[in-house]
Amino acid sequence: MKYCYFESPLGKLLLAGNNRLESLHFPSGKTRVEPQKGWQYDPESFKEVLVQLDDYFKGDRTTFDLEMTIQGTAFQKKVWQELVKIPYGKTISYGELARRIGNPNASRAVGMANGKNPISIIIPCHRVIGKNGSLTGFGGGIDVKKKLLELEKTNTV
Repeated sequence: MKYCYFESPLGKLLLAGNNRLESLHFPSGKTRVEPQKGWQYDPESFKEVLVQLDDYFKGDRTTFDLEMTIQGTAFQKKVWQELVKIPYGKTISYGELARRIGNPNASRAVGMANGKNPISIIIPCHRVIGKNGSLTGFGGGIDVKKKLLELEKTNTV
């Protein structure tokens, strides 16, 4: 596994993968990960990811175009594929996301799949909120989710 870090306004993000991005981890929160023994530090492998993340945090990019390897169940992948369709600067509820994947009674399952998203920010799970507008669970922590949503709101024309 190769890895590198991206210095973001949220802190140092850990990027990992073999030839393609496989995961992005926040410096805090329940999804925090450290490089494992045997991982190879190789920023060159993530050159395009670093450029696109930099553009995103500058407000110059609203979508990502990257080669990724995403591991998960068929249901999780279906949820994650729908996440990338949520427009930059917009939010939807877990219930709405469940409806969009054709399973309106699966809000909780959608929430669980959302929480397992291995490539946050790029697959924008932060754009999913509670039906009452509350900022519910986020692997990087609610403060990080709030900052991502504020960044996008600030840069939306």
